[in-house]
Amino acid sequence: MSQQLHPDDSRMTWQGAISLQQTEAWTMPWRIAYEDHVLFPNPLLERASMPAGVRLAFRSDTEAIAGKIERQQEVAKLDLCCDGILIGSVELAGQDCFRFEPLPSGDKLIELWLPQYGVFRLQSIELNDGATVQPFDDTRPRWTTYGSSITQCRAAESPIYTWPAIVARERGFNLTCLGYGGQCHLDAMIARMIRDHPADYISICAGINIQGGATLNARTFRPAIIGSVQIIREKHPDTPLALISPIYSAPREENRNTVGLNLRMMRKEVAAAVEALRTRGDRNVHYIDGLGVFGPTHAHLLPDDLHPNAEGYKVLGRNFLDTVADSVFH
Repeated sequence: MSQQLHPDDSRMTWQGAISLQQTEAWTMPWRIAYEDHVLFPNPLLERASMPAGVRLAFRSDTEAIAGKIERQQEVAKLDLCCDGILIGSVELAGQDCFRFEPLPSGDKLIELWLPQYGVFRLQSIELNDGATVQPFDDTRPRWTTYGSSITQCRAAESPIYTWPAIVARERGFNLTCLGYGGQCHLDAMIARMIRDHPADYISICAGINIQGGATLNARTFRPAIIGSVQIIREKHPDTPLALISPIYSAPREENRNTVGLNLRMMRKEVAAAVEALRTRGDRNVHYIDGLGVFGPTHAHLLPDDLHPNAEGYKVLGRNFLDTVADSVFH
């Protein structure tokens, strides 16, 4: 192997990234506009620096692929898919390089699914000497999904087994995952970013961080949902948009936080926001009850009574396909 590609080679696409930070030594994907990073709060910046759902995609006939990265500190995996089929997964913790071989012969779509947790800074990609390299012309529908750690999916088995990845791979969507652990608070800057990002489908699962952080109350939660949707509608007036209320969490169902909200109340608020928007003519906004996606019968897959485990994320992905993708994304 001797053909080296620089991370900013235009034949490679950083799918699912909002922006790239580039230095002389490495390129790093971000899930916010990095040039505007001073406009975002630091806790959100930390999560946005993690490339959940980001893929490095291109076509090539190489039979091996390797890469050099800045040494990875977090326990995190990198998945390689060729023509949509998982070829292998490598653990990056403590590593400054990775390698996959042998790959299937002939021209193929190569997708490196980056870790959903931890920072990923790529220094170079190496392919077989003389291997072809062509950009991937992606014509699949674009799907943007916004949520919390339950959308970022740290505990998933590997990047392709996060629930957004399961849905995107099953339905053939071009995924942009805006799952930010602890940081889904209906920030106006995120609504503006979703507004400005191309999308054929949009989904938002908001509530669990707001309940946990007591960042909105009974007076402000519903208006924040409506305001976020209205901002998004400025450039996506007719895009199918699913608003999903919180999934099940036993300690939070009836117990109120310091501003008086529990999950049962918040589901009613999300439903009321959708009904208000539909009353005002938005026929492409849809309410999805989070308990229908992941409810009490799945409590055994919530080891901390909040986050699904690896099997739970697979179940959530399958349920999202049945509950949301089949009914809203068409």
